[in-house]
Amino acid sequence: MLNTFETSQQSSRQRLRDLINRREVFLLPGAANALMARIIEDLGFEAVYLTGAGFTNMQLGMPDLGLLSATELAEAAARISDVTRIPLVVDIDTGFGNALNVSRTVQLLERAGAAALQIEDQVFPKKCGHFTGKGVVPLPEMLAKIHAALDARRDPDTIIIARTDARAVEGFERAIERAHAMTEAGADVIFVEAPESVEEMRAIGKLPAPQLVNVVMGGRTPMLPLEELGTMGFSIALYANAALQAMMKSAQDVLGILKQNGSLDGAEDRLASFAERQRIVGKPRFDELEARYKGA
Repeated sequence: MLNTFETSQQSSRQRLRDLINRREVFLLPGAANALMARIIEDLGFEAVYLTGAGFTNMQLGMPDLGLLSATELAEAAARISDVTRIPLVVDIDTGFGNALNVSRTVQLLERAGAAALQIEDQVFPKKCGHFTGKGVVPLPEMLAKIHAALDARRDPDTIIIARTDARAVEGFERAIERAHAMTEAGADVIFVEAPESVEEMRAIGKLPAPQLVNVVMGGRTPMLPLEELGTMGFSIALYANAALQAMMKSAQDVLGILKQNGSLDGAEDRLASFAERQRIVGKPRFDELEARYKGA
């Protein structure tokens, strides 16, 4: 018998699968921690993405070079699942090893509440998709990882997103060939990372499986409006680190004012109020629980 958490996660996975199967593009913002995920849910987004790059930047203070571990990622996913109810998509990088490691990683992340898992074909240690100097594993090795991920699922509604970074390594045509092979292997969603022109994006959008496009400020892929991405055929528009970049810029601005002035004078309109901060983290609910149990 499923417990309440498992039932909730199963429902979440079904909702995400329904969203993707509509083949109408939707926004998928990234979160590097549970607070960002709560903000994303509070704003009415339909799903949230746990970004490997953002997690590494925020939690480790390091670049996206494959430096985090599977257990660190699973702990972050569980924290997000504890405080949100929208579907959670988790970036598991290369799966943290070979096909056997992928199998364990899928089990860890599914248990932590993930509705979808994204795995890529880079060599380990991987690099940010918009960095230079990437490498990809042989296609059979990636297909074995996809099969391992599919076999490891406890819930058949858990979505496997297969990403290829071959565009920057082997060229666009080889990336498209890999995308077709990943689809035939059973991946639910395909993610061709870092296309470099509108023409390439149009070609990707015509592939048979649902497609994800990664929109990166300052990256290699043209930044297009959501409506245009939908017209091209994409199902998911990923903004993996928009919140992280906004937070960094805001923190630099506000702390710069503090350093210069010795106070927050002039920065008040850039800060969430104390009340808003408590609302986002759910303090009223904890107040209710405290009152309920105080006299028990």
